[in-house]
Amino acid sequence: MSAEYRDIDKFTSAIQAIFPKLMHYLSAEENRELTGLGITPSQINALLVLYFHDDLTMGRLSSEIYLAESAATRLVNRLVNLNLVKRRGDEKDRRVVRVALTSYGRELARLVFERRSHRFNNLAQNLEESERENLIISLQTVMRVFEKHEQAGTPNNNDKKNNNPV
Repeated sequence: MSAEYRDIDKFTSAIQAIFPKLMHYLSAEENRELTGLGITPSQINALLVLYFHDDLTMGRLSSEIYLAESAATRLVNRLVNLNLVKRRGDEKDRRVVRVALTSYGRELARLVFERRSHRFNNLAQNLEESERENLIISLQTVMRVFEKHEQAGTPNNNDKKNNNPV
């Protein structure tokens, strides 16, 4: 680790400088990959989750796309109206609703997945092998920490001590 980022304040400042630029870039890229498709980023997230894990319950889908079940239900309603997903009851439990891609939804998700794959292949080609590995490990670490705090339902310990919201 660089000695510069051992200091928490310097680390925090560096992250705060990087994240807005990174989010802007990712948002612009997402807008480009969805151009002409007539769907929103939230809708494509749901389609991509179903592309890899088809036939999910509403509860599982809402969890995978980080939405409350009521919000996920409204999103699925819009996707049903666009003929991108279909809903059906569970054979074993009538209270459970399952969601699956239509053939049109599968093709749309495949198209976006291929566009993203092309973009990330370009990124990978511009990184050294060790940089690719470090990037994946770092992103996995960030996600692990975020998920841990989300599951605990509390901000991280330093935030409690400093009385700072996350």
